[in-house]
Amino acid sequence: MNMEELKKLFSFLEQDPHPLAFRNETMIKMLATTGMRRQELVDLTWEQIDFYNGTVLVFGKGKKECLPPLHSMMLPLLKKYKESLKEYQTHPEEPVFRNKNGKVLNPWGLHVIFKEVLKKACLPPHRFSLHHLRHTFSTLLLQQVKAENEDEFGDVSHMPQEKVDIRTLQELLGHESLANTQVYTHIDFESKKKTIASFRF
Repeated sequence: MNMEELKKLFSFLEQDPHPLAFRNETMIKMLATTGMRRQELVDLTWEQIDFYNGTVLVFGKGKKECLPPLHSMMLPLLKKYKESLKEYQTHPEEPVFRNKNGKVLNPWGLHVIFKEVLKKACLPPHRFSLHHLRHTFSTLLLQQVKAENEDEFGDVSHMPQEKVDIRTLQELLGHESLANTQVYTHIDFESKKKTIASFRF
């Protein structure tokens, strides 16, 4: 999913009249801006979200802990979403996201919701999955890091690649091996500079 498609998705979510649209907006934006896996999202409880420090504690594969910072758009969105819930639903150990019946949301239910949202947003549902949001987060984030370096230092082609960037991404994605993360470095940064520059919501 490129930046234009991601913005189209976000724009629809912000205007969707569906009764559960606010929940859907919060869920999908959370996935797109943190790189979380769908299982990590449905397992999320309120005690894992630190509103004061602006972080979310994610338990990944093998119970590996990751503490990514929340995007600036997410804190007000999460606060507003939390205020829309019943008080018992905001207990620290309660799930952040529920299905339409108020029960715990499961990964398949999240998948179905995402496919419906894609259709309504006029994006082809067969082309995108929830895991694509994770790939989108990773790819665009790396592109933006390089673009910002170019803005500051000019031509950076002669500069060595900063390992901190890929290491940071490894931490954000909760990858055990750096090899799993390095797949995102094999992309054409130059051809997407204009898209990268717009990665600010």
